[in-house]
Amino acid sequence: MKKAIINVSLIVTTLLIYFLQSNFFSWFNIAGVMPNLFVLLVLFIGLFATQTMGTIYGLIVGLLLDFLLGTRVGIYSASLGLIGFLAAIFDKNFSKDSRMTIMVMGIGATVIFESLTYLLKYVFAANQLELLNFVKILAIEVIFNLLLTIILYPLLQKFGYYIENEYKGNKILTRYF
Repeated sequence: MKKAIINVSLIVTTLLIYFLQSNFFSWFNIAGVMPNLFVLLVLFIGLFATQTMGTIYGLIVGLLLDFLLGTRVGIYSASLGLIGFLAAIFDKNFSKDSRMTIMVMGIGATVIFESLTYLLKYVFAANQLELLNFVKILAIEVIFNLLLTIILYPLLQKFGYYIENEYKGNKILTRYF
């Protein structure tokens, strides 16, 4: 029952983020560049839930974005699925308690997502290769996502640990037992 409530709340959060992306941040942007809250959401799910759940949410949210925003189906889905997969690897290797570590993870996830999306759009959608413009947009989006990570992470950390406790349980094994 608790897992169902968690999944419903994550779906509602996804819809809320879509509303924020399409409405609020279209007015509040920097040089025409909006933050990508979906990358932060999938990173958050992958960090606190299981690797499978992070990947599945990444694929589903990516498919939703492909159908609503994309020109080719699969570009956003592959990119966000990879972010969900990598977030679980980040979880195993780094601490979620350090705000600096979370900021670096957010920057890394944004750079990986945008670079992979740009590459896939270049290969499959025949977009023009404009590296200088891409680097400018990437830098602004990284700064925007970094600021939102700093603001939102303390609010989401408590909910994240609740999700982690529910999905992963208390499976801490010490070295001596």
